[in-house]
Amino acid sequence: MKVILKEDVKNLGRMGDMVNVKTGYARNYLFPQGLAIEASEKNVRQVEALKKQLALRAIKQKEDALLAAGRLNEMALTFKAKAGEEGKLFGSVTAMDIEEAIKAQGVAVDRKKIVLDEPIKRLGEYTVNIKLYHDVTAAVKVVVEAEE
Repeated sequence: MKVILKEDVKNLGRMGDMVNVKTGYARNYLFPQGLAIEASEKNVRQVEALKKQLALRAIKQKEDALLAAGRLNEMALTFKAKAGEEGKLFGSVTAMDIEEAIKAQGVAVDRKKIVLDEPIKRLGEYTVNIKLYHDVTAAVKVVVEAEE
């Protein structure tokens, strides 16, 4: 059975793709979950129009991401935290803290896009990557200083 995906489905395809699936999979999973529609002529025309709109929206999102990346690359964030004698923090600097500091400087970034393998737990200077779009990444300088 040919279906058109309304959303990205892992191991099947991306939104707008027309794929062949077994009838039971389509009827019992894809249709009830709202992940796909049947590939009729009318639906194919609608999806083509939707793809054009999505392409325009993707171009706009990429432009916005490039502008935000330019501002973020110039940004330096300073955090003051209590630390022990060896430079180890009593706590940590997390993606949520970084998100709030960036938002305070006027740029909205979702914390899920901040690439931080684990929270920062030592004093020092770090470079934190932020994935803004598929191929647009920004690097923010994060400085963690001891609180007096």
